[in-house]
Amino acid sequence: MATAKKTPAKKAAPATKAAPAKKAAPAKKAAAPAKKVAAKAPAKKAAPAKKAPAAKRTPNAAFMKALTPSAALAAVVGSAPLPRTEVVSKMWVYIKKNNLQDKVNRRAINADDKLKAVFGKAQVTMFEMAGLIGKHLK
Repeated sequence: MATAKKTPAKKAAPATKAAPAKKAAPAKKAAAPAKKVAAKAPAKKAAPAKKAPAAKRTPNAAFMKALTPSAALAAVVGSAPLPRTEVVSKMWVYIKKNNLQDKVNRRAINADDKLKAVFGKAQVTMFEMAGLIGKHLK
């Protein structure tokens, strides 16, 4: 078996000697990139056609429905009826304004007195926040 492995290795050496004969081919390859550029141009025209159906998408009405916040949540975002998306946005404005994001774990929110009334605990993650806010909207 050892001799069988050595035999292909000897055959590989002549193949490397044949490589200089292939160097004459780059002259032909110089013309090939021009063809590739021409082939790519139609592909760019096809890309905008894919984006057109995405523009027809309409927002979900459930997200746009105005909901009334509870008294605890109204202390943070105001008492006017707001869609869920706006409530979450106003919560983040309040959190950033009062510097309530945890310094080490940026996903955690340290609750102050107003937020403790909404969350029910001293610290929540940003993923828990949406669920806890939902309990305070009608």
